[in-house]
Amino acid sequence: MKKQSLTLVSSYVAGLLFSLGLAVSGMTDPARVVGFLDVAGDWDPTLMFVLGGAVITTFIGYRVVLKQPAPMLDGRFQLPSKQTLDARLLGGAALFGVGWGLSGYCPGPAIASLGGATLPLVAMLATMVLGWVIARRIA
Repeated sequence: MKKQSLTLVSSYVAGLLFSLGLAVSGMTDPARVVGFLDVAGDWDPTLMFVLGGAVITTFIGYRVVLKQPAPMLDGRFQLPSKQTLDARLLGGAALFGVGWGLSGYCPGPAIASLGGATLPLVAMLATMVLGWVIARRIA
């Protein structure tokens, strides 16, 4: 199997595992996310455990993986080099947070939920794509 095909297959498998994890943990349910953000009402702490598991896995995984000279399917690691905060980053993060809070979806769970598409989900995905188009034109 050619390296490019192996990269494509491994990317697909990683996305499939990520989607499965979102579905199993219940993170494709926007009510669960909104419940987590409702700290003054009927608070649902489930998302905190999912996020905590992701942080722990990433913390350990980066330390193990970055000890290797290069990734298995690429010649070098492609890590972000920018280490400063600017208006674009902070504005984008704020827009992401507002969209997530209003819809209950972030991009990963939204895409994983496409099998049971609803009007709110389609509206969220359409505005997300519109945001990408606007951001590219501004940049």
